[in-house]
Amino acid sequence: MIARNPQDSENSALLVAPGYEGVTEAWFQPEFWDNRAKPVTTGGRGGAWFIDATPRKLVLRHYRRGGFVARLVEKSYWFSGYESARSLAEFRLLTELKSRGLPVPEPVAALAWKYRLFWYHAAILVERIPGAVTLPDSSDLSEKSLWIQLGGMIRRFHDHGLNHVDLNCDNILVSGDEMYLIDFDRCELLPERDNRPNSAWKQRNIERLHRSVKKRCQKLSPDLQECLWQHMLQAYAHKSDSTEC
Repeated sequence: MIARNPQDSENSALLVAPGYEGVTEAWFQPEFWDNRAKPVTTGGRGGAWFIDATPRKLVLRHYRRGGFVARLVEKSYWFSGYESARSLAEFRLLTELKSRGLPVPEPVAALAWKYRLFWYHAAILVERIPGAVTLPDSSDLSEKSLWIQLGGMIRRFHDHGLNHVDLNCDNILVSGDEMYLIDFDRCELLPERDNRPNSAWKQRNIERLHRSVKKRCQKLSPDLQECLWQHMLQAYAHKSDSTEC
């Protein structure tokens, strides 16, 4: 069950997960945390901080635009009602994915607040995964087993109908023997009728990840990179793996 914070007003909406009822809008500003907020320097477009909170470490992310539009309105989005606010939508999606037992961060809270008349800003808080690094920074990057695990994880999400529109290396975290998927802005769970084995959206996800691997995993030689990618594809397809690197 998700608790809606009583501070909601016509100028903001705040969703809070059970167990975090003390969250206020101030939590979404890095200045509130003083020196306990450290900027995240890997991946993304900036606007994210590691928060040294008690008892659990958190990640705060402000929503920012990419591409040409970012030059004009970096952090603002057209306001068409809080139900469609990106941070609240991602919070609800994270909660649903977590309830299905999928490897995602624990959602903490999400905020959307109006900015001027027709715009809003958005932010989300999630629990930080202990010891996690991005896929390219994993010490096991050259290991076949890591890529087999990656293929299996992506298949799990796809089997549930999750269309991750920004599937890239920096949105895949490795922590010990565990692997997680993060950053679900604009992602969606598709209905069963749109979730076929050969659905085009699944192929787009995988192609996007492949481009990211080529760009971000350059510490691997091209031949090894391609061989490990084939291991990933075999695991994703649930096929016997005869590839040798």
